[in-house]
Amino acid sequence: MSGGLLVAGTTSDAGKSVVTAGICRWLVRQGVKVAPFKAQNMSLNSFVTREGAEIGRAQAMQAQACRIEPTALMNPVLLKPGGEQSSQVVLLGKPVGELSARGYHGGRQQRLLGTVLECLTELRGTYDAVICEGAGSPAEINLRRTDIVNMGIARTARLPVLVVGDIDRGGVFASFFGTVALLSREDQELVAGFLVNKFRGDVSLLEPGLEMLRGLTGRRTYGVLPFRHGLGIDEEDGMGVPPSGGRGRVSLRGTVPESVVAPPVGEDVLRVAVCAVPLMSNFTDVDALAAEPGVVVRFVDRPEELADADLVVIPGTRGTVRALEWLRERGLAEAIARRAAEDLPVLGICGGFQILGEHIEDEVESRRGHVEGLGVLPVQVRFAREKTLTRPAGEALGERVEGYEIHHGVADVTGGDPFLDGCRVGQTWGTHWHGSLESDGFRRAFLREVAAAAGRRFVPAPDTSFAALREEQLDRLGDLIEQHADTDALWRLIESGAPQGLPFIPPGAPA
Repeated sequence: MSGGLLVAGTTSDAGKSVVTAGICRWLVRQGVKVAPFKAQNMSLNSFVTREGAEIGRAQAMQAQACRIEPTALMNPVLLKPGGEQSSQVVLLGKPVGELSARGYHGGRQQRLLGTVLECLTELRGTYDAVICEGAGSPAEINLRRTDIVNMGIARTARLPVLVVGDIDRGGVFASFFGTVALLSREDQELVAGFLVNKFRGDVSLLEPGLEMLRGLTGRRTYGVLPFRHGLGIDEEDGMGVPPSGGRGRVSLRGTVPESVVAPPVGEDVLRVAVCAVPLMSNFTDVDALAAEPGVVVRFVDRPEELADADLVVIPGTRGTVRALEWLRERGLAEAIARRAAEDLPVLGICGGFQILGEHIEDEVESRRGHVEGLGVLPVQVRFAREKTLTRPAGEALGERVEGYEIHHGVADVTGGDPFLDGCRVGQTWGTHWHGSLESDGFRRAFLREVAAAAGRRFVPAPDTSFAALREEQLDRLGDLIEQHADTDALWRLIESGAPQGLPFIPPGAPA
């Protein structure tokens, strides 16, 4: 078998990432040597591979679904938004500059097609199958000329295309039909069919519509996946983050009502408030906290929402200075500084760590020069043009810790107690290490300190394994494909390549 498939979607957040991961896990359980691929990804949620390359976390998660190590080949182009007008371009895991959307789509994107195809060719020469993920919608006709991630890569690499639609949003039949109808004849020829995602109810009630869709388009539906809570692990953006103030728990199992949080081992629950700063990056750092029984995680944007929090987390951000200004504008900065003075637990991760310092010198990211920080940690930060991309390991609180670093800010720590690469003063902690809380022993030790400082009779569960929960989640994705998709037809599609002889649908003529 030497096959491939492009998983496209009618919209952003239709479920392309999790469907791709599910297909990968299903295939690897059949003994297929499979790899994920996304030519171009726009995300602030990124990961560092063992060779020191930055890629989207979704592709790292998909590699885990394939039971292989992620590499830069799996996501050759990563765009990291820095605001409304520009993004940092990361090519083969390394930043190569900032570009406006007009500059990128005006010529730079198309010039990257050769690099993208080389990466895909290398993967296809190494693995039995490569499951590719598109971006947004393939029917973004204003961008088709320079497309390298949807029909552009499908046509050049002769990949069959499966279009995923989120029926929970409504209008899925119109979205399927309209997506195909807006494509050119050459692109339409590659669209094999559809996959319905997030369906609630009796599938038999959906079947007449699926038959009508087949009659209108000449294309079959490869499966109807039921709605399941908590399948959006390692999402590409913050669309999965609940609205501020929502009393829900964010975890590997998704956002669920606080009333159904797994009961704590001790007498109390532990409440964690995560400041929903602008350009928030790697918000998945708190997944490991929310995986603990009795821990409730909320994203907040008002100072009063910190009142009942046992731990406040300032997460990573692509705009440290902008996030700092946002905290001040909303009164959160003052509330955080007051907590630190009262020795109540505060954790800053990456950009959040930098914000807690004394001052920031930034001529790289914001170009604002000297900016005063919150001043609760003895740290001075200088932004370097070279980005730090590493996979450090060490020890803290008597436990082994692993993590990864993605930052331009260089921290000069001048006091406090050592904490990973940063420091702590009392119950205020700061580090550049993303992913450190996924180390089970360290996470439990940290939560014990937080509970003691907050005066909570909370006890971490002794057997929560974050890695095991991730594997369980990926198996759930594989089960969805195996149980609710036509896997025989899907197998033939992946193996045989681009479909042949499918009818052309003239735009605006559904007959």
